[in-house]
Amino acid sequence: MAAVQDALLVAGGLGTRMLPTSASVAKEALPLVDVPALIHLAREAVAAGVQRLHIISSPRKDLNALLGDHAWLQEKRPDLDPQLLSPFADVEVHLHIQHQPLGLGNAIECALDDIEGPFLVLLGDNILLDEHTSPKGFKPSKASMKLVENFEKNGLPCVGLLAVKQEEVSNYGVVRQEGERILEICEKPTPEKAPSNLVLCGRYLFTSDTKNLLQQYDVETYGELQSIAIQQHWMNNEGLLGVELTNFQWYDSGKPLPWLQAQVDHALRRNDLSPTFRVWLQERLDQI
Repeated sequence: MAAVQDALLVAGGLGTRMLPTSASVAKEALPLVDVPALIHLAREAVAAGVQRLHIISSPRKDLNALLGDHAWLQEKRPDLDPQLLSPFADVEVHLHIQHQPLGLGNAIECALDDIEGPFLVLLGDNILLDEHTSPKGFKPSKASMKLVENFEKNGLPCVGLLAVKQEEVSNYGVVRQEGERILEICEKPTPEKAPSNLVLCGRYLFTSDTKNLLQQYDVETYGELQSIAIQQHWMNNEGLLGVELTNFQWYDSGKPLPWLQAQVDHALRRNDLSPTFRVWLQERLDQI
């Protein structure tokens, strides 16, 4: 069975819901307190064992500063984990441009000429954390690692799943399962019609047949649901598995309110910030 050596970080969206900030700063560069979103994703993928990162961007985004090696700053902040100043130093990086925003399937297709075998897909505005460490002792998320472990065991494509509140299911793709096997993906159902409260959370492991399937389920016919059509193909054939990511927090940098909530939640979970921040926040709430 082929090892998973490639990961796609999908960062092509324009981030219109984060305007005016996203007009000058890519939403993937926005920090979760003090670590940019894209660095969280890159280190998560490297921790899962990949050797090549494929970043899918758009013509109007400039990620050069974020992708640079800032090891020269280590002498200014020797306390920082070196992987945060040189997050791409130990992995190949390939930048691909999605010229039109035609959905996830089309974004994936931009990189597939440079990929052989199975690969991870991480959505650039979705951070999944199981540990809340400071930049001094940074530990990457294990979310992608769990998908790789599942693939190594089963040899089948798989997707990350997180449980959400029942009233929130209408914002997501919701799955119906039998054991690990996904039988159906319902796009943004009403709470009454949702088959579960487990939803797709921006982590995928696609297999080497993806390129052929993207041609079979082309973007002209399926539009932004192209990737769902491919997953439906797997469901109807060899199988698509769900990997439930329990005890993970899910942070979204694509919308102002969830991103503000992310800052607060992450700060309250970090040992270096929580004691002082918790006292200040409680005092501030008491004043309102």
